[in-house]
Amino acid sequence: MFQQFNISRSGFGTYQKMMFNITNNIANAQTPGYKQTRVELATLFPVILQEAEVKYAEDEDLNPYIKKKRGIELGTGVRVEAISTDFSEGNLQVTKNELDVAVRGDGFFQYRKPDGDIVYSRAGNMAKDVDGNIISQSGYTLDPPIRIPQNTTQLTIDPEGRVYASVNNETVPREVGQILLARFNNPDGLKNVGNNFYKETVDSGEPMVEIPGRNATGQVVQFSIENSNVDIIKEMMDMIMTQKGLELLGKAMQAGEQMLKAGMGMT
Repeated sequence: MFQQFNISRSGFGTYQKMMFNITNNIANAQTPGYKQTRVELATLFPVILQEAEVKYAEDEDLNPYIKKKRGIELGTGVRVEAISTDFSEGNLQVTKNELDVAVRGDGFFQYRKPDGDIVYSRAGNMAKDVDGNIISQSGYTLDPPIRIPQNTTQLTIDPEGRVYASVNNETVPREVGQILLARFNNPDGLKNVGNNFYKETVDSGEPMVEIPGRNATGQVVQFSIENSNVDIIKEMMDMIMTQKGLELLGKAMQAGEQMLKAGMGMT
């Protein structure tokens, strides 16, 4: 009786976290460069009912089969094991903003926070501060920094990230900076630090910082933003199924609680 109640309770808590993840994906469906996340589940404290013999090939060339004992397991609940990020590329949307830049490839923009930390993002809907420095929408400075001169009448960013500014309608633009992209061997290992930014970890490996277009970083596209990769229809369907699961688990918890009270002589 206690076991069934605990299974329902763990399931209810897990479904609540799944619902939060779904609503977060939906809320960011229009956020440039946003990458949808998925809840990864795992069994909670499996109980071995009996041992079963299984066979598997250790070496296909020698083809010996090794027998091992393995338990038939009964789960006692479910838990969230991890929140994974889908880094697949979103569709590009053409804009009229010269500071909108998208990455077509695997690279990330680098931004420096006020505390000096470097964070990474696919969001290239940039802006400039009062001093002309290119910044993210959160106010983080593009790294390496690029300053747009006063009285710039036209800004051009080529596919390899070179930034040119025409000042006072001069006919020959001047190069004012170079956008670099960071690439990771294992982007799945990046840590999501919120607001569409990520930090490197031991699992992601150190960033390989390159000029766009080199070593699989991808090129940059001016007057474009990368849309989120959220599949809004799938998220809505997942929301409906998760809501139904929450309702069923809620009823199961209520029934289990009543049975526990009855078993203990409580009314």
